[in-house]
Amino acid sequence: MAEKKRGRHQSTDKTGRRTIARLRQIPGVRTVVIGRSYGGQSNGRDRGVGAFKLQGEVQGGYKGILQTSKGIQELYITISGDKEATARAIRELFPG
Repeated sequence: MAEKKRGRHQSTDKTGRRTIARLRQIPGVRTVVIGRSYGGQSNGRDRGVGAFKLQGEVQGGYKGILQTSKGIQELYITISGDKEATARAIRELFPG
């Protein structure tokens, strides 16, 4: 069965899809929603394509940014269960 896509933007590059798949495998992550894209911007000097940075807490989960080959994309992660444990697991998988 095909996965239901959510959010305004429904696509990302190949490396971005891998990062999203890794996020979805973390216990407590219910969904990952792709938000706005900003072309030509960077996630930081030491971060390559596919890098993810957790930015902060929003209602129902967390917001972060994903570095793609064309710029950055906002990601919204909805959480079920312990938010702190899930955030800790995300930060361990994607340090910085």
